Amino acid sequence: MAKRGRTGSLIALALGAAAVWVAKDIPRQMGAKAKGERLARMQASPQYADGKFRNTVPATEITFSSMPRLLAATLRDRDGRHPHQPVPLVTPDPGATADGLHVTWYGHSSALVEIEGKRVLLDPVWSERCSPSRLSGPKRLHEPPVALRDLPPLDAVLISHDHYDHLDMETIHNLVDLQAAPFLVPLGVGAHLERWGVPATRIVEMDWNDTHQVAGIEFVATAARHFSGRGLGRDETLWTSWAIKGPNRKVFYSGDTGYFPGFARIGEEHGPFDVTLIQVGAYGDAWPDIHMVPEDGVATHVDVQGALMIPVHWATFNLALHEWPEPADRAWAEAKARGVRLAVPRPGERVDVDNPPAVDGWWQQIA
Repeated sequence: MAKRGRTGSLIALALGAAAVWVAKDIPRQMGAKAKGERLARMQASPQYADGKFRNTVPATEITFSSMPRLLAATLRDRDGRHPHQPVPLVTPDPGATADGLHVTWYGHSSALVEIEGKRVLLDPVWSERCSPSRLSGPKRLHEPPVALRDLPPLDAVLISHDHYDHLDMETIHNLVDLQAAPFLVPLGVGAHLERWGVPATRIVEMDWNDTHQVAGIEFVATAARHFSGRGLGRDETLWTSWAIKGPNRKVFYSGDTGYFPGFARIGEEHGPFDVTLIQVGAYGDAWPDIHMVPEDGVATHVDVQGALMIPVHWATFNLALHEWPEPADRAWAEAKARGVRLAVPRPGERVDVDNPPAVDGWWQQIA
């Protein structure tokens, strides 16, 4: 009887600790709302109206009435949405210098851009789940190919928007301690970072078409067609794509987006680009305007006048109903049909943009 009592006490303590964690950590995960000068700057943005940021081309939103159908669909045909063998990882070798132009894709949308001697980290997410909870939500399908502490010195960290699969509180916490680089983020996202302990001096908030220079590299916040939100509120912070311009080389990162005519304007104003990192995964019929299908991703690459395309936003988290290998399969087929140069690296593989590896269909062997 005494043993049973001790077991009950331990369970109660565990449940109590979990409740305390939920009450404290999940609200912090949701970030903070802008106020004061930050809010005033947001309200002055051409993208802001009636308390929210807006797309230049309106996007269809998922309705509450469609949620039961979508949730039921996630329980069917689950096997095809995961690889059947481990995802092959490559131990990253950042090289002695960041000279030239190299891209290391770490999985999903996290990547390291080495451009003319500088290093830029995109949308770093190292946590086990992209969720406000450590206990539930989409779980990684492969480990990060490198530990955060083993990243080389960074010159800048770019965030495209505040969704959990692009802005991860724990990763931000660690980067603040491990690196000295500034965080370049869309309008409003700085409030999240400040709540998580990022010094205001290391936060640069940008509206579309704003530019900022770091270590001789010019960063331009360019338009995208998406949405934002970490809790019940929606579109209270901005979303963006990014143009990264060195003295001689250029990189485009789409962030999350639906296809829209703005990409052609980005190409005209900021292209051509030596390499693009383009979202090709997590699409669905219920949200056709906020994530691109792979064919739209290739079209975006063409619109922005890209040379080499690297597909991102796939392989790491199961966030949609399509089968796991489908984004890469369709991107590869469309790239061949349109004569687009493509590189599909394994997570951790460093791509020399001037001498990229041939596409070998590695994902098909484990699907």
